[in-house]
Amino acid sequence: MQRNTVQRQIIFDTLNKFISHPTVDELYSEIKKRHPSISKTTIYRNLRQLAQGGQIGRVESSGDVERYDKRTDQHYHFQCKTCGDLLDVDIGYIDGINEMVQAKNGFQVDEHEIVFRGACPQCEKNQ
Repeated sequence: MQRNTVQRQIIFDTLNKFISHPTVDELYSEIKKRHPSISKTTIYRNLRQLAQGGQIGRVESSGDVERYDKRTDQHYHFQCKTCGDLLDVDIGYIDGINEMVQAKNGFQVDEHEIVFRGACPQCEKNQ
């Protein structure tokens, strides 16, 4: 069981304010505004511990750094090719897809990730 420190709570609360899935640098920049003494190492360590404890999600997208997700349920993502934001997609999780891939191809599938890519509404509006 992890101890809930003041720093961990600050990091968790800040992550929950984001609509997108921020990087360590984005969280650090936001937290530093109100808590200038917190270090990037502290943020990184606590994010890792929160993710390992299942309290937050960690998302790796191709060609990108790790991002952190306040949602821990199974869901899909959209990444904007213009601004780079990684956002949740509000569609149901496809039950049985692992089994379908496994049955058709013979792979042992433990998990899957689907990331849609294109332009987010804000970037589409600005083009």
